[in-house]
Amino acid sequence: MFRFLLLLALLGAAVLTVRNMEGLPLPWPSTPPWARETARAPGSDPAGPEAAPSEGKPDAEALKAQAWAAADQRPISIPALRARSYPGSALTKVRTLPRGANYDRFVVSYRSDGLKIYALLTVPTGAAPRGGWPAIAFNHGYIPPDEYRTTQRYVAYQDAFARSGYVTLKSDYRGHGDSEGVADGGYDDPGYTVDVLNAVASLRRDRRVNPDRIGLWGHSMGGQLSLRAMLVDPDLKAACLWAGVVAGYDTLATNWNRPATQPRPVLDDLNRQFLQRLSPNAFLADLKGRPLQLHHGTADKDVPYGFQVELAGDLRRARQPFTAFRYDGDDHNLSRNLTLALRRSVAFFDEHL
Repeated sequence: MFRFLLLLALLGAAVLTVRNMEGLPLPWPSTPPWARETARAPGSDPAGPEAAPSEGKPDAEALKAQAWAAADQRPISIPALRARSYPGSALTKVRTLPRGANYDRFVVSYRSDGLKIYALLTVPTGAAPRGGWPAIAFNHGYIPPDEYRTTQRYVAYQDAFARSGYVTLKSDYRGHGDSEGVADGGYDDPGYTVDVLNAVASLRRDRRVNPDRIGLWGHSMGGQLSLRAMLVDPDLKAACLWAGVVAGYDTLATNWNRPATQPRPVLDDLNRQFLQRLSPNAFLADLKGRPLQLHHGTADKDVPYGFQVELAGDLRRARQPFTAFRYDGDDHNLSRNLTLALRRSVAFFDEHL
């Protein structure tokens, strides 16, 4: 229900943004003047004055430009995020946790937007390779912020990468656990994405990490955060997305967690252009050959498998490299194929980092 309400809020935000943009030829979403039917007396001339509402109709390219300009002003948009800076900070050790099989574990903090953000850091034991360890920014999915705990959830997932020789950093995001700030969600607020990008910057500053060998792993909401971060930071090498919320925003706003008895909203061209431009998917060509690996179960009841199918189609059209794995009958956490999916994910980073 949270996701459904959040996406309704997203659609509402789109309406508000377009309404408030100067220069729009109509108070969206009212019917454009050129589309209104004008009643004519029987026998009147269709070429006469009654046809006047068609005058002044913007062409398709003008409408597209207006929708894109409105989208690009949203703080969550890729252009807006690219205009910001992400300095990160030193990773400050808060406490030491029990060791893993062949790695150390710590709760650390870093700075993001002036906030103290907590995270779970793992560092392999032994001598680091020349240049430092490769690293993975580990981006979790939606967990109610007041229930979130740094050392809970995703333990087996993070362990698989940590024991394979990677530094991993799982950000708590703002408003989660002990992190400062307000948890405003990941889809129409830039905060979580900013926290991810500052986590990456903090890894680059750490002497144990090779700054040229950093990738992203993301699950569910974290899949979209990872995709967006890849498009903002051109130095990230690769991303692995599990059950990601990676369909276009027009799909999310009309076809996600809707009751079967409730009709799907119908978007007009202006709103569809706006939401498509707001989507990370609109910028996939900017991956410029950096690979993605996708994993999704067909029985996922939280995020439809069709979202992966949509992203795969968008990647093909953008001519970007990816590998997609389908797990028949598996759920949102790939519970039936967890070992296989983790093995494939580790092999992906072994190849690309």
